[in-house]
Amino acid sequence: MGVAALVEIQASLPFPLLGIDSDNGSEFINYHLLRWCTEQRITFTRSRPNNSNDGCHVEQKNWAVARRTVGYWRYETAAEMGLLNQIWTALSPLTNLFTPQQKLASKTRVGARITKRYDTAQTPYQRLLGHPDVLDDTDRRPLERRHATTTPAQARRDVTDLQATLLTRVAHKNITRRGKQNAVYLSRTRQPRPASPAKRAS
Repeated sequence: MGVAALVEIQASLPFPLLGIDSDNGSEFINYHLLRWCTEQRITFTRSRPNNSNDGCHVEQKNWAVARRTVGYWRYETAAEMGLLNQIWTALSPLTNLFTPQQKLASKTRVGARITKRYDTAQTPYQRLLGHPDVLDDTDRRPLERRHATTTPAQARRDVTDLQATLLTRVAHKNITRRGKQNAVYLSRTRQPRPASPAKRAS
């Protein structure tokens, strides 16, 4: 399943896949993945144990993209996995074509004060077009065509509809504090904090 997912990712990228830097668990580091990378002439590296900063650009997306979209439930069934795959497919153009992001350009410290400066906000699509050596005309044209034909509002509605379907499948699982957090993420609402119990007069 892992290699099949990598083949799908490789086919969807608008540029050649040259390297993979995985986590250090056995679900990533195994003979099947190493053999596939060797056959594809893909450089395979891994992050160090207990060093989350090795994959900081990926780790930060766990909240910004994954958890804000599908919450914290444990998704276990084939139907839930199918919905998740549909959500990621619908969310991809929103994230990569239409969501601008800023990157840290510099960070300076003067005493206890840290000043951070960021570059001009651009979407991943714009940043990719800004690297002419990465894309050739064969890869650029389908990407530009997809950008021109994708409607952000419709893509957002598709994601919202899939989120609602996913919520109806998993809302019965638990009513714990984590479950309440899930409801907040998927419904886009905030629940009021429960009032503290009244204290008895001494």
